[in-house]
Amino acid sequence: MAITYLEAIREAQAKVLAENDTVYIYGQDVAEFGGAFKATKGLAERFPGRVVDSPISEDAMIGSAVGAAIEGMRPIIEMQFADFSSIAFNQIVNQAATLYYRTGTPCPLVVRLPSGGTEGSGPFHSQNLESIYAHYPGLVVMTPATVDDAYTMFIEAVELDDPVIFCEHKFLYYHLKSEGLPEENIPFGRARIARAGRHATVVTYSAMVHECLQVARDLEAEGWDIEIVDLRSVKPIDTDTILASVARTGRILAVGEGFPWGGVTAEVVARVVSDGFHLLDAPPQRHNCRDTPIPYHPNLWKAHRPTAQSIKDAVRGLLHR
Repeated sequence: MAITYLEAIREAQAKVLAENDTVYIYGQDVAEFGGAFKATKGLAERFPGRVVDSPISEDAMIGSAVGAAIEGMRPIIEMQFADFSSIAFNQIVNQAATLYYRTGTPCPLVVRLPSGGTEGSGPFHSQNLESIYAHYPGLVVMTPATVDDAYTMFIEAVELDDPVIFCEHKFLYYHLKSEGLPEENIPFGRARIARAGRHATVVTYSAMVHECLQVARDLEAEGWDIEIVDLRSVKPIDTDTILASVARTGRILAVGEGFPWGGVTAEVVARVVSDGFHLLDAPPQRHNCRDTPIPYHPNLWKAHRPTAQSIKDAVRGLLHR
């Protein structure tokens, strides 16, 4: 039976709740309502007292989770939208991220961030904040692009003794399906070759993996063989797999949906230039959304974010350099 990306996240939460009594879910409307996107639908009934509605205070949600983690619990915190986690920024980066460094006490919590844009969502419900959180030592930042990774990486996230920012893309919730849940997994922190190629490497993650795979299929008809690297997590980042791919192709384009300044794509390019400059046959390139707030209007939104067409244009430009 087919399972969606969202259902995989729900099933992963059910699995960790069933197997570990220290796990609980906390967030706005996660209990009876089932969460803003229904990622916790039915879990409150299955696990009474362990799926709990919070006040409308992201700061308090994360602060209480840090305290619970200190006392041996493994909280899962749902943000209704990734954008709202900025209200809890101090608790995440100054408390959770530094706790083990400061005290030697682990801080095993998972913050679920429904990330990315959809038509009409605008600047307060569409952001990708993985680059911001990846900047801070002590945080693990996961960006699953497949149903399999949404399931297995979430389970890994709960098992880790480090705080995890779990960036799940809203556009993939219902658009992405698989024939079932996986029995095996690639360990987090290791990138995946989503498509082998020889003419150029495209490094990407999250929903952009699927845009880039479409580009590779389109360009195949023109005689180009494009390799797609799915990072899967951006902190840690798998530099070895990126460099090995560039060694095969000699060209790299880094693609991300987030803002360009100081982003994941900038980090990828910096690492390739620093450690693999001798492998390059052309200057490395990157492609992000536009450096403006995210627009509401569907047509403006489509022009703002990377699309298969804009990525295809960027790849063609790279191939002819």
